[in-house]
Amino acid sequence: MPSQLFSEFRLRQTTLANRIVVAPMCQYSATDGVPDDWHLMHLGSFAVSGPGLVFTEATAVEAIGRITPGCTGLYNDSQQAAWTRIVGFMKEHGNAKVGLQLAHAGRKASTAAPWLGGKPLEKADGAWDIIGASPVPFADGWPVPAEMDAGDMDRIKGAFVEAAGRALEIGFDLIELHAAHGYLMSSFLSPLSNRRTDDYGGSLENRMRFPLEVFEAVRAQWPEDKPLGMRISATDWIDGGWTIDDSVALAKQLESRGCDFIDCSSGGNTADRPAVGPGEPGYQVPLAAQIKSEAKIATIAVGMIRDPELAENIVADGKTDLVALARGMLYDPRWAWHAAETLGATADYPPQYGRSRPETWRRAFPERTADAAE
Repeated sequence: MPSQLFSEFRLRQTTLANRIVVAPMCQYSATDGVPDDWHLMHLGSFAVSGPGLVFTEATAVEAIGRITPGCTGLYNDSQQAAWTRIVGFMKEHGNAKVGLQLAHAGRKASTAAPWLGGKPLEKADGAWDIIGASPVPFADGWPVPAEMDAGDMDRIKGAFVEAAGRALEIGFDLIELHAAHGYLMSSFLSPLSNRRTDDYGGSLENRMRFPLEVFEAVRAQWPEDKPLGMRISATDWIDGGWTIDDSVALAKQLESRGCDFIDCSSGGNTADRPAVGPGEPGYQVPLAAQIKSEAKIATIAVGMIRDPELAENIVADGKTDLVALARGMLYDPRWAWHAAETLGATADYPPQYGRSRPETWRRAFPERTADAAE
């Protein structure tokens, strides 16, 4: 039976060559939000290695929305020009579609890169003031964010819309809005971080309001034929936090507003490590499967997936539509090629690398050269 992982998948007018997604992975290596040669290498390498879709890292819509000083942005012309170069390379030399993850870090902004400790910056190191759904710090010792008011909300919605307009000029194929891991929109959704008493806090309907408004604003800007989705933390893994049932409710609201997919991650709204949750490969697949089944929307599963046969089974069993890899791709940027070899499928190679196809290696892969001869 043909591999389902290597079957095409369509989102609006965009067709992915297969179901393999390179997940957004922060590199903390930009200068003033401008991506550089590291990002060209990092994303370009994935684009020419056979996946169906490659996402950028979380890309901030305003300067204070960056997680770290090294995070990328898309809120000025210099950043747009740099992204245009990178996306142009990816499209010229690769077969993968290119997705932009637009984000705002909210109360988890203004921190050092992970290899520098990942803690909140000091003023001497360039710290900036942060904002959030409520004046609730992410963890003990972290700064208290200013509670967003109506002006903040309008400004940020406008920043997402402006970034989407820039993304269209650059040539991105689709956009994913980042509403996971305790960042700004996620902090509105979770009762762990949203303590508001106005129309944006309290009930599930109220806590969903701002993320849905951001989605609606971007959907109105983004062309009808181009896909738009959202990444969420499908559960906080903590009693009293955001739940999978809440995620199903959110996904239904998003689908009715023209959302094309939900990228299903989890956690991140608290610094506490839950007793359940992150663990074995594919641990978030049931979350994606429930959202797909109950909300009737395409989903992406992500989380410790490195085994090609596991990825194949996830898609073949109908649990999710797409499978995303992060650390697995960092470890093996040619994962799609190797998965195709394991599953008896084919993946795209640029002509410069065509000679590395297994069927061309007579001594290393005699069984494949025999197949090719037939």
